[in-house]
Amino acid sequence: MTSRYRAPEDVNSPSPRRRTVVKAAAATAVLAGPLIAALPAGAAAETPSFLHGVASGDPLPDGVLLWTRVTPTTEAAPGSGLGPDTEVSWTVATDKAFTNVVSRGSLTATVASDHTVKADIRGLAPATDYWFRFSAGGTDSPAARTRTAPAADATVSGLRFGVVTCANWEAGYFSSYRHLAARNDLDAWLHLGDYIYEYKSGEYAARGTVVRQHAPLNEIITLADYRTRHGKYKTDPDLQALHAKAPVVAIWDDHEFADNAWSGGAVNHTEGAEGTWTARQAAAKQAYFEWMPVRPAIAGTTYRRLRFGKLADLSLLDLRSFRSQQAGSGSGAVDDPDRTITGRAQLDWLKAGLKASDTKWRLVGNSVMIAPFVIGSLTADLLKPLAKLLDLPQDGIGVNTDQWDGYTDDRRELLAHLRSNAIGNTVFLTGDIHMAWANDVPVDAGTYPLSPSAATEFVITSVTSDNLDDIVKVPEGTVSALAAPLIELANRHVHWVDTDRHGYGVLDITADRAQMDYYVLSDRTSATATSSWERSYRTRTGTQKVERTYDPV
Repeated sequence: MTSRYRAPEDVNSPSPRRRTVVKAAAATAVLAGPLIAALPAGAAAETPSFLHGVASGDPLPDGVLLWTRVTPTTEAAPGSGLGPDTEVSWTVATDKAFTNVVSRGSLTATVASDHTVKADIRGLAPATDYWFRFSAGGTDSPAARTRTAPAADATVSGLRFGVVTCANWEAGYFSSYRHLAARNDLDAWLHLGDYIYEYKSGEYAARGTVVRQHAPLNEIITLADYRTRHGKYKTDPDLQALHAKAPVVAIWDDHEFADNAWSGGAVNHTEGAEGTWTARQAAAKQAYFEWMPVRPAIAGTTYRRLRFGKLADLSLLDLRSFRSQQAGSGSGAVDDPDRTITGRAQLDWLKAGLKASDTKWRLVGNSVMIAPFVIGSLTADLLKPLAKLLDLPQDGIGVNTDQWDGYTDDRRELLAHLRSNAIGNTVFLTGDIHMAWANDVPVDAGTYPLSPSAATEFVITSVTSDNLDDIVKVPEGTVSALAAPLIELANRHVHWVDTDRHGYGVLDITADRAQMDYYVLSDRTSATATSSWERSYRTRTGTQKVERTYDPV
């Protein structure tokens, strides 16, 4: 395979309003789900087993992070706090048959880490495919493929990443993962947040219908809860298949904690009745780092940087741990310079990294949309569901206070930095809002296109979480046909928006351009959903603008 990759750099109200518009939980819903529900049926063997698959992540030129979770005994379900210490060995080879082993070792899985283990493997060759597996008590895990990054100084002809976000278990099946796993051309895949959802069963489903029930049934609050929910997600066969095919590079968004999380709380958190936010946030973070193949560059955060040869570096942001409370309810105006979405240290780190970058492309893993957005002249029947989905006041105020629109001083500083330092080829990769967008990122949206564009942005729609047609409960495509032209008219930097479909993206990068191919699913509620290409957009080097292209890579 053509060389396509450097190490990460250190880097409340009593009745909370919720973004979710579907409130379908039955009055008799069970509040405490059994921990054993995180295990698939028939998993009763008393020998160690690997029920949650294996994964790799954060590829480096000389290594990669390997992950698994061993179930030593039946009662040792995720979050149970039960089960004996268990030795887990790992093996890395250049071939699937493991005839040429290049690295091996062992770790001990304990209840302290919920029987998860991570092996940070080094000493590997750059831009190389490897196979790995774990073993415990005579049982082998499935074998999985991973890939290292190119050498930092390597000339790389191309990179290809799968891109996903917003995968809600109860709203459908993870077919997007299955279709990405079926590809044989991914260097890695990016998860831009909302890998899990925190709600109680039935509170956020598919048009109000639970397609498949998650565990625990209650809203997750405690460490045991978060561990159990992560464990349930990791039993999904499509998710396991993708983790076994390529390394993941992941950041969190709000639902890994609670809806609309900020540094001091969340919309979906009631202080006191649901414990303290400090404890809940700590539990969520601990479970995340236990269950995800993520290498934190700074303890307790997901902001870090990876390098893929001379072609691209990838700055990954944490837009929940340091942000001020969303504007409104006495928390300040959107343009208040004392309010931040990144925190001072992270913004300085991002600016310094972008300025110092010597790669052709500067990618930014960004959980919420940075391009400005105003609603425009939408009719009332379209405005209300859109306002609910985007967390906007339903009187039509055109700003999403959970996104960069709610923290305009940080955005203004970042974009001015890009312009004043002539930093080109910056591409934001974004999730969160359950729609697909292709945007220029103007310095001044009010005067665009007279104002220059400082960057571009590709926003990926949800894997399963409700989007506009689901909220209105009309046939797919109905709302987008009406709303998209009005949104684009009111936001001239928006080249395209699809408000209605579920799917994933494939990002392909060469020296000449970065292109996003948008794929959609036939039916998120079907375990056998098909996938089809919908559209493609690219930004050519030096332009800082998006244009449509008519063929996927």
